[in-house]
Amino acid sequence: MSSKKRIVVLGSTGSIGTQTLDVVRRHADKLEIVGLAVGTRAGDLLAQAREFGVRHLAVGDERLRGELVADELRAQVRGGAGAVEAARPSGVSSSLGEALARRATGEGSLGFGAHAVVDLVRLPEVDVVVNALVGAAGLRASYETLAAGKVLALANKESLVVGGDLIMPLVAQVDAQRRAAGTAPGAGPAGALMPIDSEHGAIYQCLLGEQPREVSRLWVTASGGPFRGRTRADLVDITPAQALAHPTWNMGAKISIDSSTLMNKGLEVIEAHHLFAMPYDRISVVVQPQSAIHSMVEFADGSVKAHLGTTDMRIPIQFALSYPDRWDAPVQPLDFTKMGSLEFAPADTDTFRCLALARAAGERGGTLPCAMNAANEVAVAAFLAEEGSYLGIAACVEAVMDACDVQRVESLDQLEAVDAWARAEARMRIAAR
Repeated sequence: MSSKKRIVVLGSTGSIGTQTLDVVRRHADKLEIVGLAVGTRAGDLLAQAREFGVRHLAVGDERLRGELVADELRAQVRGGAGAVEAARPSGVSSSLGEALARRATGEGSLGFGAHAVVDLVRLPEVDVVVNALVGAAGLRASYETLAAGKVLALANKESLVVGGDLIMPLVAQVDAQRRAAGTAPGAGPAGALMPIDSEHGAIYQCLLGEQPREVSRLWVTASGGPFRGRTRADLVDITPAQALAHPTWNMGAKISIDSSTLMNKGLEVIEAHHLFAMPYDRISVVVQPQSAIHSMVEFADGSVKAHLGTTDMRIPIQFALSYPDRWDAPVQPLDFTKMGSLEFAPADTDTFRCLALARAAGERGGTLPCAMNAANEVAVAAFLAEEGSYLGIAACVEAVMDACDVQRVESLDQLEAVDAWARAEARMRIAAR
């Protein structure tokens, strides 16, 4: 049995995915990549698979099945009797017995479509799934990861924002299984779900060794984005290029826009509620422009723990993979003698309405966060395509939330139906402007 942690990376060509691979390069004696999945960037996937010797691959975009790069991917995964390619239609479950038989022969596998991406989490040799997929598409992958008893290293915000009511009970089950099997750490959380977000990773670490009942408040920090200090009037003619210019973090386009509108912080508040079982009235957002403090935990006696570090996502990624251990730093540590001052300010929810809308959706609960998130994804995509305005993002989200028939969360299928309704509603409202 391998002593290395064996990892599948979903979204391996995005910002979090590529930084995850960088951590693996640094700690190749402790980590091994056994599966990779991308949405459309099949050429980059091929390069990654060749570098790390990966023979279980998936491409979310089924249209790429007939492209030349697909033949190269088939050659990469081919081994023994040959590669097995998923040929079933989207949405049809594979036979687990058939999949296990394929793996047992040492064959590689290549699949196309959203189902193929999710199938990778069921590989029997996988210990940890890094879910770095963008958007609501990551929810089913998170659910199936935990249903398969794997550790989920989660960078996909929407898994908890949309499906926290379904995900967290699964986390508790896998935690219990890990304790019973003796694979959980001797002290601290069992580690079935490891947050990769810098903010939630910070809170997670601040809570280690503490009693949950003694926590009085979680402080989620925000950089304030590129438009900190602006008024609504200043934001009327904002362009995508301006909104993408984040002052301290290097992120993908969608997350960069969410950071600029403070929707990102709203999503993180909902995540924190689920991850740490904390009421919304005890979760606060504070603007910390230097992004040196990644979040804080306040305790009943007035003490506050703050997690500080370099603004580099490889730090929380590495901790999610190394827990309960700490490995050599993947980046230069923070030099406190050169840091200068630390500033704090309240978040401006009047100008940045998305934060208030997300918090309201979380407090109402049920299927409203799902509708809110779907509307935001559509509105952000429209803005990036210059088909909608910057301030129109919040307006669209609010209109869809107002139109939503909020129900109790019951299943993934229900959430997918709400997601589809909210997207259609959002597109209709954007087209009508």
